[in-house]
Amino acid sequence: MAYTQKNYTYNDKLSTDENLLLNKLFKLRLSHMSEALEKQFLNPNTALEDFHTRISEIIHYEWDQRQNTKFNKLLKKASLKYPTADFDSGLYESDRMLDTHTIELLQKCEWIDEPKNLLITGSAGAGKTYIANALCITALQQLRTVKYIRANALLLESEKARQLGHAYDYTNQMAAYDLLVIDDFGLMELSMDKCRDLFEIIETRDCKKATMIVSQLPVIKWWDLFKDNTYADACLSRMTSKAYRLECNGRDMRK
Repeated sequence: MAYTQKNYTYNDKLSTDENLLLNKLFKLRLSHMSEALEKQFLNPNTALEDFHTRISEIIHYEWDQRQNTKFNKLLKKASLKYPTADFDSGLYESDRMLDTHTIELLQKCEWIDEPKNLLITGSAGAGKTYIANALCITALQQLRTVKYIRANALLLESEKARQLGHAYDYTNQMAAYDLLVIDDFGLMELSMDKCRDLFEIIETRDCKKATMIVSQLPVIKWWDLFKDNTYADACLSRMTSKAYRLECNGRDMRK
C-alpha cells in the first residue's frame, strides 16, 4: 500500500486533503480503515455507492483485520500441531466411524464456557489430534485462549519449573488458558513427582476452565498410569467427572 505500518506515506495519486485525512486515521491507529478509504479514493466508481455502503465497508474492514490480528496472535501462542486443521467433508466418511453429531455440537464451544472437559480416545492414526486441533481453531476463532501440548512435554516443563522454583508460576500459567489440550496422554512416565505436578495443573483448572485430554488408551486404563492410588483418584476424578467424550476408532488416516 501507499504507507508503512509505522508512518503514513503520502500517495501522489491522491489530493492533499485526501492524504491528510488518511494520515489522521493512521495516527488514530485506524490504519486498516485508512487503507480501506484509500482504496475508495483510488476507485473511480466509488461514487456509485451510497454513503451507508461505503462507511460500512470501511468499518467492517477495520474490524475484520483487527480480529484476524488477534486470531493470529492466539494461534501462534496455542502451538498447535496442525494449525490449519478444519472439519472438511472427510469427517463424514463412514469408515472413520465418527460421531459427527457430537463433533458438530462441540464446534459451538459451549462446553468450554460451561466449563467441562472433553476426552478424545481411540486407536492410533484415527485422527484424534487433528480433530482436537480443529476444535482448537474453532475456539481461537471465537477469540478464546488455547494451549496445545503433549503430555510428556507438559510434565517435563512442569518438572523443570519446579526445579527452578517456578512451579507456582507455571501452574498458574497453565491454569489461565480457556482451553488446555493435553495430547498423547498415556505415552509418558508418571513418577510420584510428576503425579503431583499433574494433579496441581488439573486441580487449578477444575470447575474453572475446560481441559481436553487426547489418548490412545481407553479411559478405563488411565488408572494404571499412576504410581499412587491417591493421585490416581484425585486426578481422574477431576479429569473425567461429567466430561464429554468422543471416540475415534475408524481407519488409520496415515495409511
